[in-house]
Amino acid sequence: MQSEVLAPAVKGTLNVLEACSANNVKKVIVVSSTAALHFNPNWPEGKPKDESCWSDKNFCMKNEDWYMVAKTLAEEKALEYAEKNELTVATVVPCMTLGPLLHPVVNISGQFLIYVTKGGPTVMKNMMWYIVDVRDVADAFLLVYEKVESSGRYVCAPDQISTKDLVNLLKKTHPNYNYISCDNDLDSNSIVTPITSDKLKNLGWKPKKLEETIFDSIECYEKAGLLQDVEGSPCRLPQLFHMATDK
Repeated sequence: MQSEVLAPAVKGTLNVLEACSANNVKKVIVVSSTAALHFNPNWPEGKPKDESCWSDKNFCMKNEDWYMVAKTLAEEKALEYAEKNELTVATVVPCMTLGPLLHPVVNISGQFLIYVTKGGPTVMKNMMWYIVDVRDVADAFLLVYEKVESSGRYVCAPDQISTKDLVNLLKKTHPNYNYISCDNDLDSNSIVTPITSDKLKNLGWKPKKLEETIFDSIECYEKAGLLQDVEGSPCRLPQLFHMATDK
């Protein structure tokens, strides 16, 4: 898992940036992830995480969270490359990304929502999740690219909802699914703590309401047949979200 994730993420990012330099590209927008931000156990309690917060690579490696390590390293290397090579690089840092699909392959975030809706076998912690609409991520990319003054990181995480509140919200409009079981009490030890997208909003970003994103996602999954039970293919929570079930 380590070699499969780290090398492609870091080397792949640098390959693209080197190609941009060779072809006199002046500005590049790199997509990162809040996986490169959330996992910092030393961040001051009560202070919202912003663009200055980075995931602790040693902490992630200790927990064998190689995806988080890869995202952090790739973003760090992209910004370092920009400084050394006179290339303007800005990074957009989205959280769990939901919304309508453009292709038949469901991303990891979509797999999470499908698991919650269909009712996987594992009881989940009642923890907070940050969600952004894929259409708003696209708007953020274009906005950051077009704004001359844009630079550095831009956190793209406008809304949060707990596991329990997510289930209750979905049950109101889509009551016929099994849904997962989750703890009643909010997980106070979650690594997912408040984050802010103020820098991106100050640039002019105006994201959609959370309810629109979630309901549009479910409607899309229904039309694609993704919420139907398939014999021999049990619904599984992606390993990336293991912190939602570990006790």
